[in-house]
Amino acid sequence: MTVLRKYLRRYTDLPALIYLLSNQCITLLDPETWDDKNDSHFVRLYKEKSGFQSVLALCFTQTSETYHHWRVFANGPSGVAISFKRDELLRGIKKKHGLRLGRVKYVKLPEMRHRKLATQDLPFLKRYPFEHEIEYRILLESSENLKACDIPISLSCIDKITLSPWLNYALFKKAKEILKKIKGCEDLKIVRSTLISNEEWKNFGESSTGSRRRRAIQRG
Repeated sequence: MTVLRKYLRRYTDLPALIYLLSNQCITLLDPETWDDKNDSHFVRLYKEKSGFQSVLALCFTQTSETYHHWRVFANGPSGVAISFKRDELLRGIKKKHGLRLGRVKYVKLPEMRHRKLATQDLPFLKRYPFEHEIEYRILLESSENLKACDIPISLSCIDKITLSPWLNYALFKKAKEILKKIKGCEDLKIVRSTLISNEEWKNFGESSTGSRRRRAIQRG
């Protein structure tokens, strides 16, 4: 799977997108709510072993649009994908004290049985069946007891916003109109995903020629 060096993509939902755009920030949250309990367990162990009161996180993918990401992280009509300009985003947030940034490494169980783990690696290790997610992670390590943390960003670091492929087109047009009314969002590129219904792809089928059944008859 292709790794996008220029972009980081965040799958989330419309309420989270509106919060991000209105407050011009990204929000790091407690990993305890993550679906993958192996993953949240490793982050919790890292927090405890390192003596932090809080370790918050925000996850991105480094790959292009996939059905998996939509279904798992942004399912339904309210799902969104925010594509960030990688260098500009990371350059802006690095001003925040206590951040750790890095790619997630995917490891098979047999390898783990023979591996000496370093505590500092725990938040960036994940089981191999998740390797297609090609994840990039931002952590905030704090001596305070935090459940969430907003980090200011410039909206110029957003390359594109893609709304759900399951969103009705009429509703997409209205949602786009509303989003562009948020201060600073007038020029944002906002599109609707065509992942599950793309007219150009369909036209390739329309232009197909020949018939498998006819050829089979001719061979007979």
